Amino acid sequence: MTDRLDVSGLGFETRAIHGGTGPDPATGAVNTPVYLSSTFKQDAVGVHRGFEYARSGNPTRASLEANVAILEGADFGLAFASGLAAEDAVMRLLSAGDHLVLPNDTYGGTYRLATRIHAPAGLLVDTADLTDLSALAKVWRPQTRMVWIESPTNPLLRVIDIAAVATITHAADAFVVVDNTFATPWLQQPLALGADIVVHSTTKYLAGHSDVIGGFAATSRPDLAERIAFLQNAAGAVPGPLDCYLVQRGLKTLAVRMERHCANALAVVELLRSHPAVREVHYPHASGQMRAGGGMVSFTLTGGEAAALAVCAGTRIFTLAESLGAVESLIEHPARMTHASVAGSTNEVPSDLVRLSVGLETASDLVDDLRQALDGTDS
Repeated sequence: MTDRLDVSGLGFETRAIHGGTGPDPATGAVNTPVYLSSTFKQDAVGVHRGFEYARSGNPTRASLEANVAILEGADFGLAFASGLAAEDAVMRLLSAGDHLVLPNDTYGGTYRLATRIHAPAGLLVDTADLTDLSALAKVWRPQTRMVWIESPTNPLLRVIDIAAVATITHAADAFVVVDNTFATPWLQQPLALGADIVVHSTTKYLAGHSDVIGGFAATSRPDLAERIAFLQNAAGAVPGPLDCYLVQRGLKTLAVRMERHCANALAVVELLRSHPAVREVHYPHASGQMRAGGGMVSFTLTGGEAAALAVCAGTRIFTLAESLGAVESLIEHPARMTHASVAGSTNEVPSDLVRLSVGLETASDLVDDLRQALDGTDS
C-alpha cells in the first residue's frame, strides 16, 4: 500500500481507522481490498513485490497485521486463523523441559492447549493465582521460561499487575505473554507495561460482530517476532483475506464500541449488586492499568447452580451462547460451556457462576432483561 498516513503521535481512534492502511494505489479504493489470490506473479526467479504465496503473506493480511501492531504499540504483528492458533504458536517458542506458568483463572481453551497438547510433548505447566506475587514465587522453577497472563482473567475478571509480574519474570530471564482479548488495546497496552508478547482472539472485540474467527500475536522483540513468523508460515494456521478484512473493518469502530460496552456493563453491574438473587459480582472497573472496566461481567447466585442455569435460560435479549465481545449481548454458564475443559483441575470455575458479554443494545433494555431473569429464580 502507498499513501499511508503517518499515524505516529495521533489519537487511538485515528490510528484504528488509518493505521497500516491507505487508499489502494491501483484504484484509489478507500477500504483495503480483499486480495483473493493464492499466489503472486514474480518478476524473476526470487524477485517479487513483497508477496509470493498466500500462506506466507497476503496484502489484506499485511494491512491488518500493521493495523493491530500499531494499536498495541508493537513493532511486529502476526495474524492467525484463531486465537488458539496464535496461542499455540507462542507456546511453541518453548521446548520440552521448559516451564510455563498460567493463571489459575484462565480461559479453558488455553488451559487445555497447555496441559493436553503441549504438556504431553514435554512442557512443564503450573497454575498460580497471579494476583498474588508470592504465589508466582512458590511455583517458580529454574526451568521457568514463560509466564502467561490474562488480565482481566476469564471468567472471574481478576486484574493481574502486568508490570510487577514482568519485573519478576525478566529478572529471571523469562518472558511474559499477555492475552489482551478482554481489555483490547483501547483499555490497556501490555507491551508498554513490560510484556514481551500480546495475544488476541480477534474474533472478539477487535472484530466485534460475531462474523469471523481470528487470532493475533504482537511483539516489539525482533527475535520473538522472527520465530513466531516462522511458525506462522511453517505450520500454516493463517487467516484468509476475507477474515482479515472483517477484523480490520471492526477495528475502525473499536473505540466507540468499547465506550458503549463499558457504559452498558456499568449499568448491568449496578443492577446485579443490588439484586437479592446475586451473591457476588465480578467486574474490574478502571485502574491504573486499565482506563475502564470493559464489557465483561460475571456473577454468582445465592441459589447455586440451579439458579445460574435458570438465569441463563431466562433472558430474552441476552443470547445463550459462547464467545464474547460483539455488538449483541451474550450469557453463558462457564462451568458447562467455555470452561468445561477445566473441570476437576486447579482452574475449575464455580458451578453457580454466570458470565455476561454486555453488548451495545439500549442499557435499560439489558437491565430489565436481567432483572426479570433474576426475579424468576427460586433464591
